[in-house]
Amino acid sequence: MRSYLIKNANIVNEGKIFQGDVLIQNDLIAEIAESISVKNSETQVIDADGHYLIPGMIDDQVHFREPGLTHKATIATESKAAVAGGITTFIEMPNTVPQATTIELLEEKFAIAAEDSWANYSFMFGGTNDNLSEILKVDPTKVAGLKLFLGSSTGNMLVDDPKTLEEIFSKTNLLISAHCEDEATIRENLAKAKAEFGDHIPINQHPIIRSEEACYISSSRAIALAKKTGARLHVFHLSTAKETGLFSNKKPLKDKKITAEVCVHHLWFTDKDYATKGTKIKWNPAVKTEKDRDGLWKALLNDKIDVIASDHAPHTLEEKDNGYLEAPSGGPLVQHAVEALFEMHHRGRISVEKLIEKIAHNPAILFEIKDRGYIRVGYKADLVLVDPNSPWTVSKENIAYKCGWSPFEGTTFRSRITHTFVNGTLCYELGKYGTKPKAERLTFNR
Repeated sequence: MRSYLIKNANIVNEGKIFQGDVLIQNDLIAEIAESISVKNSETQVIDADGHYLIPGMIDDQVHFREPGLTHKATIATESKAAVAGGITTFIEMPNTVPQATTIELLEEKFAIAAEDSWANYSFMFGGTNDNLSEILKVDPTKVAGLKLFLGSSTGNMLVDDPKTLEEIFSKTNLLISAHCEDEATIRENLAKAKAEFGDHIPINQHPIIRSEEACYISSSRAIALAKKTGARLHVFHLSTAKETGLFSNKKPLKDKKITAEVCVHHLWFTDKDYATKGTKIKWNPAVKTEKDRDGLWKALLNDKIDVIASDHAPHTLEEKDNGYLEAPSGGPLVQHAVEALFEMHHRGRISVEKLIEKIAHNPAILFEIKDRGYIRVGYKADLVLVDPNSPWTVSKENIAYKCGWSPFEGTTFRSRITHTFVNGTLCYELGKYGTKPKAERLTFNR
């Protein structure tokens, strides 16, 4: 029996921080107490030395690029980077090659993850204008949900037929996660930019092309449709302050039918950063103004926004180092998301308790994930130790992503992930990988 005893930790759980010990036996949390004595000589003791012990982040939106785009990333490489960054569970998107828009193709991705993943996993099923019959076959207890692109993004999965959308919203029992940007508005804005700049559109036009209005039109329509049909809707990666007014904090998360996510890059960067970061911070939706960033923070802290995610979406440097029209949108984030968020804590933006609520507890509630997301006896031992006072700088030499770059290169974080457990296996310790864990497919209490 494999067992670990974590001593002298500042345990962060369910809105509290308290000093104590945690015993891990096999894949579960076996005991939590102020002081636990070693049960046998086989137990490995880890002195946390007052560092934070947190439930691992559950990242509800990643693009790990497998199958079909493995020159950018694989499930193995990116899940390995994720555990180095304190992410123990991920939900991956369907816009791979081929796209996961049939049960058979979806299960092929699950099979790859079962062999290769370092973190626990689930996948979104992809909706299109013509696969409703397949959508209705998906078992909601075995799959995270349905992903709809209501504005084109990476891949060709735009769902833009109003009749089809209403049918999907009316008939599926799946949680619908939506990328909301209005395609007609984007095309109109892009045509204006081309008329002004030709083929050499500056990157700072990105948030003007993929504008506040493009986001708001699409989000408001999706929410209106969810209210009309009673569908369960989760709006991915809010990027504007205006959109936050569409969401409510009047009910506890478990009772909400309409929820929202914000991503690390929209909480960190602003349009002023295009001058130095260029296409490396080209995301869809676009990073927008300081006012938008502040509005997103306000909505996150007052619970109109429910979860934080990474939207990890790597491309090669060769792909990103192109002009505005050629450079793809997206960037790698799983290795640095948690440490970036702790840096925001150091800057006074968010308490550690609230941070853990948004990256671990709330994703578990929102997706109804079984036995994860908390430090509770009987729950899976997906645990992370964070040293809040161990500064380090992101550089090419310490990046784990297959693509080999990060928008955070040159940034110094004051906090550092020191240990990551996935299902009770110590798979990352003090900058080195340990035993590959037996990662598990998520199950859902639905």
